Amino acid sequence: MSRRLTARGNMNDRMDIALNKFRSRMTSYPPGMCPLVMYRSILQMSMNQSCGKCIPCRDGLGQAEKILKTIIDGDAQMDALDKLRDMCTMISRTADCAVGVVAANTIIDSLDEFPDEYESHIKTKRCIENVNQTVPCITLCPAHVDVPGYVALIKEGDYAGAINIIRDRNPLPTACAMVCEHPCERKCRRSIIDHPINIRGLKKFAVDQITADQVKTPEPNVATGKKIAVVGGGPSGLTAAYFLCLMGHTVEIFDEHEKLGGMLRYGIPEYRLPKVRLDEDIKAILNAGDITVHTNTKIGEDITVEQLDEQFDAVYLGLGAQIGNRIPVDNADCENVIPAADFLQAVARGEAPDFKDKTIALIGGGNVAMDAARTAVRLGADSVNVFTRKRDDYTALDSEIESAMQEGIRFTTLLSFLHLEPDKEHPGKISAVWLQPEIVGEYDWSGFVKTEHSVTKYPYRFKCDYLILGVGQRCDVKPFEEAGVPTERGRILADTACMIEGKDKFFSGGDCVTGPSTAINAIAAGQVAAYNIDEFLGYHHKIDCDSKAPTPMPNKCIPTGRAEIEERPAYERKNDFIHVEEQMTPEEAERESSRCLRCDFYGSGCMVGGRAPW
Repeated sequence: MSRRLTARGNMNDRMDIALNKFRSRMTSYPPGMCPLVMYRSILQMSMNQSCGKCIPCRDGLGQAEKILKTIIDGDAQMDALDKLRDMCTMISRTADCAVGVVAANTIIDSLDEFPDEYESHIKTKRCIENVNQTVPCITLCPAHVDVPGYVALIKEGDYAGAINIIRDRNPLPTACAMVCEHPCERKCRRSIIDHPINIRGLKKFAVDQITADQVKTPEPNVATGKKIAVVGGGPSGLTAAYFLCLMGHTVEIFDEHEKLGGMLRYGIPEYRLPKVRLDEDIKAILNAGDITVHTNTKIGEDITVEQLDEQFDAVYLGLGAQIGNRIPVDNADCENVIPAADFLQAVARGEAPDFKDKTIALIGGGNVAMDAARTAVRLGADSVNVFTRKRDDYTALDSEIESAMQEGIRFTTLLSFLHLEPDKEHPGKISAVWLQPEIVGEYDWSGFVKTEHSVTKYPYRFKCDYLILGVGQRCDVKPFEEAGVPTERGRILADTACMIEGKDKFFSGGDCVTGPSTAINAIAAGQVAAYNIDEFLGYHHKIDCDSKAPTPMPNKCIPTGRAEIEERPAYERKNDFIHVEEQMTPEEAERESSRCLRCDFYGSGCMVGGRAPW
């Protein structure tokens, strides 16, 4: 017989199983590793993929690898960089297939991306300063929370101790347990074995067992007599206030809303973050030390920047990005065109529009857009339709997109915005949005695909009752700009230490500096600002969280499934604003916390405690 079916369990099938196990090694590549070592490992894998037919790929990649090794070992001169680039350019231009071309281009990209690292290896025979392996979860948490420490305490059932370790860097453990994007899980070393630890899920389990306001905060230091103004009662401002009051300073918070919380209260829907749970964190913060709160107070109207300058020893500007952007086109100011951030705030204030049986169009794919879409469903919309130009525009968490799909929200990509059609029968409203079909093109330098207008498809008219614009937010920095605070494109100019150049004793961080970002990034900014304000005032206070991580036991690295946080059924949860997530069971929490490898103790090259420097 001349032909046969491929036998099951052949060499390729077995190789696929092995490669699937290995794939996680790349996604969990430890932070702090030498980039040249990483590129060499990629080059070596490419060499193994070569079929050996063409000389540039077969021999050239090997020659490039030898040059790269001499650079890593500190045995090369500066001319080695030209030799490496010339070799890879030759391979890229003459190799027969993608194996050689892509491998060579990858090394050329590394020469452009890490010139300082290459130069350091040649001139000083070592990596540039501060390149060393660190604890992944601690490093990738913007606030550098001691994740292994609190996970270990959860395993032992010490939930109050776990909350105290979290509050050593993050005074909003409950809010983050509900809504944090958990970047700490991205390179969890547990991925090498199976899947990342469910860090956010374990944090949620801890605050579900004992509320944050029931856990005593550290005793504040002796009063210093210094007064600090904190403008903005969101996550950044609350964090700065918490640490500053524990240092012994007097803090006054100024916020334009009726209640504290910022976008945590007015931008995140109740079904994701119940406000009674947010209040637990805020109550603990306000009880931590000498903090006075001024709500319904707008800077520039109720108190001026000049008065803050005169009355306080330091000022922290922690404004959130609470103003929704509109698109600069005709009819964008119609009453049924609503920025997503404005829409969410209106719902939070009890001023939700009537979406009953309405057709909703939404442009945008971020987390705010998903919150707006899922909120529209809960307000009784007949259909909610999300449009984006490309798949890369969906920057929301995959879990948020999946939950939105389960709740009946429709997603359509490859449609770019054209214009809004006014409603002839109802002046001041739109009746439809016009969209242009797109086709995908090349990838840009950052790895995102480009799109261009399709010349074979007609513009698409979508009739809707409301259009929600999930196209970003901005801060109101005008009062500060008028008072001489330097700004650029609607953002306050502050450095990584949260200091504002040319504006003595003024500090700033969070959304008003970086643009719209996550709660944990705002918390990190508030933490950094508090310690730098303390230094500016002439102090160097330390805060003890009164909790210690237990000594770890050896882990046998046995592959084990990851415990996920379950959500209420979609057909049920989409009809109300009750919190969607279920509680993790004690059995699940115990098993999940047992999966932690305690990289802070056992991690290769990592210092015990794994604390990131300021």
